Amino acid sequence: MLTGCKDDFLEIVPETSLSSATFFTKPADFQQAINAAYVPLRSIVNDHAWLLGEMHSDNTYYARNPNFGATEQQEDIADFAIPTANGVTSNTHVRDQYRLDYQIIARTNQILASIDEVEFSDEALKNNIMGQALFLRAYAYFELVRYFGSVPLHLIPVPNRQEAALPLASEEEIYAQIIDDASRAIDLLPPKSVQEPGRATSGAARTLLANVYMVQKKWAEAETLLQEVVSSGEYALVPEYADAFSNSTGNKNNIESVFEVQFLEGSAGLSGNFLYSFLPRPMTAEELVTITGTSNPQPLSEEGNNTPTPDLIAAYEEGDEREDASIGYITLSGSSWKDGVYPYIKKYAKTHALHGNHGMNWPVYRYSEVLLFLAEALAQQGKDAEAITYLNMVRNRAGLPDYSGGDLLEAIYHERRVELAFENKRWFDLVRTGRAMDVITAYGERIKANPQDYYYPEGFGPRSHAFSNISLYYALPADEAALSPYF
Repeated sequence: MLTGCKDDFLEIVPETSLSSATFFTKPADFQQAINAAYVPLRSIVNDHAWLLGEMHSDNTYYARNPNFGATEQQEDIADFAIPTANGVTSNTHVRDQYRLDYQIIARTNQILASIDEVEFSDEALKNNIMGQALFLRAYAYFELVRYFGSVPLHLIPVPNRQEAALPLASEEEIYAQIIDDASRAIDLLPPKSVQEPGRATSGAARTLLANVYMVQKKWAEAETLLQEVVSSGEYALVPEYADAFSNSTGNKNNIESVFEVQFLEGSAGLSGNFLYSFLPRPMTAEELVTITGTSNPQPLSEEGNNTPTPDLIAAYEEGDEREDASIGYITLSGSSWKDGVYPYIKKYAKTHALHGNHGMNWPVYRYSEVLLFLAEALAQQGKDAEAITYLNMVRNRAGLPDYSGGDLLEAIYHERRVELAFENKRWFDLVRTGRAMDVITAYGERIKANPQDYYYPEGFGPRSHAFSNISLYYALPADEAALSPYF
């Protein structure tokens, strides 16, 4: 973002007593409003999505620190033990994810409802803003429908409290709206080479829509969109896998990036701190600085999260360069677990200036995922030779030989797991491919049988209700249910 984005994309003016009726009077007002529609994405990926999409899978787990105690809200997600009654839950991370997606929806609804009432001398600017709003609304609803299934479908601004509650729309209705929004966004948005870095593009909208079609098993439709992304010439694989991810102050929105959430190191309130959530504990300041390089390192207590599981580590083939780029190891002198040597997520472990304040962007879609989606869509249609071509592009970049045979779809699923590890894809992949219940049930049995292999110190193990609530969807937030008669 430092290299490409203007400050006005990052700066959000605080809300005032202005109403929407008086605020939207000129194009600059809509530019400010669309900036605000991106803002919830930072909280989503910094605080919640890695819990709901990655630690809620067999890729990562928490690292028990018996000297601290428990972080029950997070453990419930990792342990598939979220308390649920009458279809709702009190889990705060589930609630906050739900609310943040609806913040995006509320802000984009306001833009889309008001923009035709204001004259734009630059029609391309108007189309760009509308396209971004449609993309963001589609993305927010795509998150909601994959997390919750049926949710309220708000498409216009909510003028008062009485109209805030809507009945739950069916998944079919929600997906139809996502497809309509994403399709319109494709036609309105410019390509990456023209768009301001960090904003949604036509390529990002095509990738989102292709992702939707992959969930719906509409392989031919997905193939068409993905081929358009490939043939656009806008994207390419970075030669070295480790270089595909931004550092704290640069390498952002690079040629492999299709869409990523923007962070900015510093005092402007736009920084992230997700790296710190991913580190095992307890960690001394001297141990921490070897990872962060910060000028003011401070010890970490509490409990570590998003720790790579032995299952994922074993999934990397010998010679796969992605393993070293994705997973590091650190010895913690104060740990109660075995010899204190923990794996941690290395792909985001970039040095930065200040403790708890970094600027690494979060990848939502990368070109390698486009290639793997395309390989899968082709394989599902029996076009194996074409599928293998795209699969090998990803494998070869990782230093691996060409696919050598066997179940092609399983090979693609395996490749997605190691290529996209820690990018909040694993849970969604397990659900959409129909493997979630079997994979997570077996994973839970392994943890319960061998807790010391999963970061429990001797004498500690999973809670008695761990893996007692394996479900394809999260329950709806109880706090929201208290405001609605419909759930």
